[in-house]
Amino acid sequence: MKEFLDVSLFGGAVLSLVGYEIGLILKKKFKMAVFNPLLIGVICVIAVLVVGNISYESYNQSGKYISYLLTPATVCLAVPLYEQLELLKKNLKAVAAGLISGVLASLVGVLILAKLFGLSHEQYVTMLPKSITTAIGMGISEELGGIVTITVAVIIVTGILGNMIGETVCKVFHIEEPVAKGLALGAASHAIGTARAMEMGPVEGAMSSLAIAVAGLLTVVGASVFAGFM
Repeated sequence: MKEFLDVSLFGGAVLSLVGYEIGLILKKKFKMAVFNPLLIGVICVIAVLVVGNISYESYNQSGKYISYLLTPATVCLAVPLYEQLELLKKNLKAVAAGLISGVLASLVGVLILAKLFGLSHEQYVTMLPKSITTAIGMGISEELGGIVTITVAVIIVTGILGNMIGETVCKVFHIEEPVAKGLALGAASHAIGTARAMEMGPVEGAMSSLAIAVAGLLTVVGASVFAGFM
């Protein structure tokens, strides 16, 4: 396998896609949130790298091409938002209030946990961008002096958790309004949560797409302010 990844131009990308496909099959068969395709894909890739004694560098050499698709894929989320533009205009005040509340809840939550567990400033700012898309979160973490690699891991874990339990949380708190559910998933768990929102419905998907962009911009400002609180 190591030799295959070393000589293959897209070996790492193929391995990632196979792992994700296994996740899709398991989720379709068992219909359980724990079989999240992204989570299963990550586990499969890690298992192959560990068993095959393959370094991350060897894998990433041919797997990095999938990362290049992250930005255009995020831009494409504007399409469902455009389709729900009239709904957005009708709920503009509620949407603005929801997004500001979501970003503040994320930042305040990190601040409280950091003080509770006695985290250092470096660890604290590393966690601040946990609820926004990776492309923006990495820049914030680097600018504030955080550990970028850990920030990426935290963002991914946050997204997977939101994808897995977001709908259940909405049911527990009797949140039935599609706009509210979409905003919550997008603001709390970025693109990975948005993938689940799109499965829930077109309105949820559109609002979640909006939340990714706006929450990202608000977090850029908010994280800079909150970084000085610890």
